[in-house]
Amino acid sequence: MACNLSTIVLILKSYCLLPLVALMSILVNGVLSLDYKQALTNSLLYYEAQRSGQLPAQQRVTWRGDSGLKDGQDAGVDLVGGYYDAGDNVKFGLPMAFTVTLLAWSVVEFGSQLEAQNELQNALAAIKWGTDYFIKAHPQPNLLYAGVGDGDSDHQCWQRPEDMTTPRTVYKIDESSPGSDLAGETSAALAAASIAFQHADPNYSSLLVTHAKQLFDFAKSHPGKYSDSIPSVGQFYSSTGFQDELLWAAAWLQRATGDKIYQDFLESFQGNGGTRSMFSWDDKFVGAQILVAKQILEGKFPSSGNLGANKDEAEQFLCNCIQKGSSNIYKTSGGLLWFNEWNNLQYTISASLAITVYADYLSTMGKSLTCSSSLVNPPELIAFARSQVDYILGANPKSASYMVGYGSNFPQKVHHRGASIVSIKKDPAPVGCKDGFDWFHKDQPNPNVLVGAIVGGPDKNDNYNDDRSDFQQAEAATANSAGLVGVLARIS
Repeated sequence: MACNLSTIVLILKSYCLLPLVALMSILVNGVLSLDYKQALTNSLLYYEAQRSGQLPAQQRVTWRGDSGLKDGQDAGVDLVGGYYDAGDNVKFGLPMAFTVTLLAWSVVEFGSQLEAQNELQNALAAIKWGTDYFIKAHPQPNLLYAGVGDGDSDHQCWQRPEDMTTPRTVYKIDESSPGSDLAGETSAALAAASIAFQHADPNYSSLLVTHAKQLFDFAKSHPGKYSDSIPSVGQFYSSTGFQDELLWAAAWLQRATGDKIYQDFLESFQGNGGTRSMFSWDDKFVGAQILVAKQILEGKFPSSGNLGANKDEAEQFLCNCIQKGSSNIYKTSGGLLWFNEWNNLQYTISASLAITVYADYLSTMGKSLTCSSSLVNPPELIAFARSQVDYILGANPKSASYMVGYGSNFPQKVHHRGASIVSIKKDPAPVGCKDGFDWFHKDQPNPNVLVGAIVGGPDKNDNYNDDRSDFQQAEAATANSAGLVGVLARIS
């Protein structure tokens, strides 16, 4: 990372709210010399560990093997591929699609930085592993396969994905069992990915747009929540609504195609979500609001009416994140944005991506963010996002990295089936459903390092429990790392 005096001043300003003991810990442990490039490389490696299907010849995470090679067979469709969402062996469509959307957004905004770090091809490969699966899962305009694997039975077992003996149940949404949230998020993922692939593979980009348009139309014409149509996903990834996904998809399609019908939809849609308290796999209003705000900043959308309200709400959320708003997000004494006791770092990272992206939008237009307490310039926004990344990488009261495989003090007992059991490459003997719990209960580090994974993270008091059974803090998920790719690319 190149530093000059002004950069250092801005970085230090982002830590000004930390207590003295935390600041001293940060300075002693050298936050200003964190290796963002290595963290970026690690983040993309993580996705190779989460792959389902037949692994490619260039697979770099070599302790994994092929898995789920019959997925979809019971339904007469090929659903091989995609990602396992977290520490289990289930493919849940909603968080997978959100993951791919954020990965694609990272490439769209920071493709040149990724290329400069020799990571653009790895980022595109991570996206394509997801979009290839979505194309398979969308064989008809109004039919989308929502996932593979039964969460209940999967959670009764502790097995490597290569050894799965649990049912590979297939779930779908269609005209009689709609899911506007799932269809909308998948549309957003494909539309965003189409922009990411515009130069690298124009034909593939065009195919992605076609599927994105069909899924958006499906989501609009057959309203409903996917978790109402598929009740079994409710205890894992229940949806609170679908209006956000409709806006998110329309915003990405507008950017991907320039078609006015999507602007018209955004302009006429009643309900932009107001000022949100988070940006997550279930709540995409912030992302949609920021995409609309970009168009307003560039003079392509009017600043009044529904569109203008989107910009106002996006900026209020960002002000709340950086502690300069009217309803600030809670910040731990160690300096971490804290949203949720369950998997908090997913929310922190998604917010950091939103801050980083908007900072560059403002910078391009020579503008600043107007908060209730002060005017904030783009470099200050970047410095704040950097402070969150630094905390995650070790600049925190525990001097602990919450990225697996980064630094010398990172989580050793990640809640993850494949990582916690001896690699099939080392011991090919099948591990049965219950046999794997012998590995689960071992008070030892995982035999396979899940490099690049971001665990759920510390609690609101900056404490972390490195315990395999603590799935709220010690489980990693694909949605956690996706936004980090973009932020790391930008600050590397």
